[in-house]
Amino acid sequence: MYHLPYNKDLKEFSQLLRNRSTKSEIFLWQYLKNKQMHGFTFNRQKPLGRYIVDFYCKELNLVIEVDGDSHHIEEAELKDAERQKVLEELGLYFLRYDDLQVKNEMHLVLLSVSSFVTNPPK
Repeated sequence: MYHLPYNKDLKEFSQLLRNRSTKSEIFLWQYLKNKQMHGFTFNRQKPLGRYIVDFYCKELNLVIEVDGDSHHIEEAELKDAERQKVLEELGLYFLRYDDLQVKNEMHLVLLSVSSFVTNPPK
């Protein structure tokens, strides 16, 4: 995988996003932090190139996104798709979940993440 340089210009904005996390992001973070997901380290609101992703595991090249209502507008969906395409072309994998799915079906979200983590693409 191509190494994405750390964009210092996004540091302050990523910290702001961490401080303004949605309830779903906070809820999912409780299961990803401190190497709780099979010993893998995840970061939240991580700058990657010119983008900030919700959760990132460098060891697995994995991005996890939680999409709230603002992501269901056509313009936002197009931007999300373009951003995902750019990052996937650099070797990153994406798992994308809806905000309500995280709130209401956390066990299924965690099963999905666990399945990826224990059987990553080669």
